[in-house]
Amino acid sequence: MTLPQGRDFRPPWPLKSGHIQTMLSSSGVRRTLLPRHAYTVLEGAEPVMVDGGAGVRLTGAYTAQKTQPVSRGLAVLFHGWEGSVDSTYVLQTGSRLLADGWDVFRLNFRDHGDSHALNEALFHSCRVDEVVHAVGDIAKRWPSRPMAIAGFSLGGNFALRVALRAPSLGIPLSYALAVCPIIDPSEGLFSLEETAPWFYQAYFMNKWRRSLRMKQAAFPQRQYFELQELKQNLRGLTEAMVLRHTDFGSLEAYLEGYSVAGRALTAMQIPATILTARDDPVIPIDAFDKLELPSNVELDISPYGGHCGFIRGWDMTSFCDDYIAERFNAIAAGQSPFA
Repeated sequence: MTLPQGRDFRPPWPLKSGHIQTMLSSSGVRRTLLPRHAYTVLEGAEPVMVDGGAGVRLTGAYTAQKTQPVSRGLAVLFHGWEGSVDSTYVLQTGSRLLADGWDVFRLNFRDHGDSHALNEALFHSCRVDEVVHAVGDIAKRWPSRPMAIAGFSLGGNFALRVALRAPSLGIPLSYALAVCPIIDPSEGLFSLEETAPWFYQAYFMNKWRRSLRMKQAAFPQRQYFELQELKQNLRGLTEAMVLRHTDFGSLEAYLEGYSVAGRALTAMQIPATILTARDDPVIPIDAFDKLELPSNVELDISPYGGHCGFIRGWDMTSFCDDYIAERFNAIAAGQSPFA
């Protein structure tokens, strides 16, 4: 079986621009132009509450496949920071996997989607324990074999960390795929502040502040932030969150807490793939070049694609759909997911 590789993605001009790829990836324009089959995962989707352990509740949506007599397996999808189970890239990937015979579970992280009122404490990127616990709960409730995870951006970082922990906890995860994951958070934060165009930080900050306002409205008895803290830049507000709402003690310790840089992935026991783009304006490529990986972790760097874009043409469909589906299908067939 010949699997797609990052070098195979050759978009037409002007989609060769990493900035255009990135801006289109979550845009309303893309959502409007996508073909109807990109949304079939919404048909018959079952809203679900899953157990994150220690009283934590997370939401998601489960859609059973209907194209084959027996499911290929269970695909679990993680969105990016301030995305949700209804983010365009999640729906499109989920719909493709559904068409290929996979049951699909789309998981919301804490305080994403419409889940702000479920848990009083704030979301932060080191809350991996509850995501691991939720994946274990999903595996028990829908015991399809195999089970594979795909995550995007911060969701890709979570997918890799879940994959690192799953075997020791008896979670039957067969494969993980991360698209443009955050590798070294300290470099990623610096990139948004110092090297990326201003509008990327503005975009993420607007979404984060909106999310925090929703959280405050859900729990009016708590004061999550002072008004002046909410007016700070990405670094300043992140540091305020760390000092107010975590036990890390410093911004640097918090960022290290969810890093998968350097040798962090050498302990990976299951097959995993990392797909990223050299022209990603949000996640610096240097962190990928410095990774030390075991033979069961594939690093695939495409020259094009931007941040979680990989948009093939003016129908706004993504190269990632084929890339993810064909690797998942290889796992289901008992074959290697590596090209």
